[in-house]
Amino acid sequence: MKESKNFIENIIDEDLALGLDKSLLKFRFPPEPNGFLHIGHVKAICVNFSLAKKYNAPVVLRFDDTNPEKEEQQYIDAIKKDISWLGFKWDEERFASDYFEQLYLWAIELIKNGKAYVDSQSSTAMAEQKGSPTNPGKNSPFRDRSIDENIKLFNEMKQGLHDEGKHVLRAKISMNANNMLLRDPVIYRVIKKEHPRTGSNWVVYPLYDWAHGESDYIEQISHSLCTLEFKPHRELYNWFLKQIAKPSKLKPKQREFARLNLSHTITSKRKLMLLVNSGLVSGWDDPRMPTISGLRRRGYPPEALQEFVRLAGVAKRENVIEASLLEFCAREELNKTSNRVMVVLDPLKLTITNYPSDTDEMVLSENNPENPLSGEREMPFGKEIFIEQEDFKTEANRKFFRLTIGKEVRLKSAYIIKANEVVYDDKNNVVEVLCTYDPKSKSGSGSEESQRKVKGTLHWVSKKGSVDVKVNEYDRLFEHASPSTAKNNEDLFQMINPNSSKTSVAKAEPFLSKAKKGERYQFQRKGYFIVDNNETPLIIFNKTVGLRDNWKK
Repeated sequence: MKESKNFIENIIDEDLALGLDKSLLKFRFPPEPNGFLHIGHVKAICVNFSLAKKYNAPVVLRFDDTNPEKEEQQYIDAIKKDISWLGFKWDEERFASDYFEQLYLWAIELIKNGKAYVDSQSSTAMAEQKGSPTNPGKNSPFRDRSIDENIKLFNEMKQGLHDEGKHVLRAKISMNANNMLLRDPVIYRVIKKEHPRTGSNWVVYPLYDWAHGESDYIEQISHSLCTLEFKPHRELYNWFLKQIAKPSKLKPKQREFARLNLSHTITSKRKLMLLVNSGLVSGWDDPRMPTISGLRRRGYPPEALQEFVRLAGVAKRENVIEASLLEFCAREELNKTSNRVMVVLDPLKLTITNYPSDTDEMVLSENNPENPLSGEREMPFGKEIFIEQEDFKTEANRKFFRLTIGKEVRLKSAYIIKANEVVYDDKNNVVEVLCTYDPKSKSGSGSEESQRKVKGTLHWVSKKGSVDVKVNEYDRLFEHASPSTAKNNEDLFQMINPNSSKTSVAKAEPFLSKAKKGERYQFQRKGYFIVDNNETPLIIFNKTVGLRDNWKK
């Protein structure tokens, strides 16, 4: 069967066929350290690192740290942690700030060659002169400054002699270009802020379009892969490279793929920061956030995220991927790797009246039926147990296959029981169910009675030996399928799912008293959960995803 390739792989294969030396293949992932990585970045990471693995080529992790107003060391550290957690290793770690001196010298060359000038207009005036897609722009009154004056002013900008916004350096291309990005774009501006790495050594900072392609060139990146919103930038990318590239060195090639758009999710860093700053979420790593740190804390395995990107595919056109696909990938992976445990989220007490009060019994429960090597563990069983409130009704129709008065169910891995009486409190709430059990019906005992079939099987926890645990159950943060369409912050807030988080104290089998942070489990009949913290008085579990997709379409 012929190997199926995406269009980027076809481009690379064509370049190799046209004579590109395979040893020159090199990829990069260039995040700006102004926030935490999110699910959209997962695709870019997987695309670049997977290509590097396929072609046995290196990957550069380059931080695009050209704006000291927004960038912080905490984001650099978080980005490296996220990429490593996803299972990838980079070959080189670089920063755009490593190249500030070279970028500055190239900018001087542009000025000397009549390809750049210092503009002293306001940003508003420059924007007005840009024109529109159907109308040409107008030249700046400073466009014809002499080379000497431009060099003098640019050096003064570098020395911090001018205030922010007084001057900028613009490339001199064409104010009539069809592509408005080529209408004399700004390539340097003054920012008098401390930089996380260079401190106060620099006060002129390059903009993305100038720094990015030239950084690719310095690092000799063969294929600069980015998302579709940068496609209009490709012409400018190539124009800048043409000004500085030497014939003897490889010239990077920019190509674009569709970004990953997920339903019921926003990936705008500005809007994500708004959620954090407004207190609607507890932080960047809130388990409802689409950040990698949030997904990790929620319990999504890195293998599931990689598989999600693979299934979503690498395309040339934008589309929206249903959040249910990501949840499906999580279930598939967690089903294979998670041990099954008993936890009752909303406990109702059952007393087995004919069970001996002085008996301490252990029953065997299979850890993971998907993994024959996972073994079994012992669970205590006793006269008093807990089941879920929703698993009992005093009266029920024939379609209710759980516990009700006069009917039998099996307690998983244990016995068949029958409900006989109900105990109410003074508000007429059911607080206890009195049952009897069939002592010969123990699961796995081999007796004829143990083979007896009943329609319902319930999970349970013995009161004796049980431990209290805190459980955070999460749902999608947004009810609206397309929160990115919100016109303003108020609209965005109205799209929030008011039931996206629920906390309760549950009863768990004693095995979980030793659960460690980061361990994942399947709570029988409830879903997949991860240990969030085991240092508090109560171990905290976060719900990753339910056993099936029950989101209302």
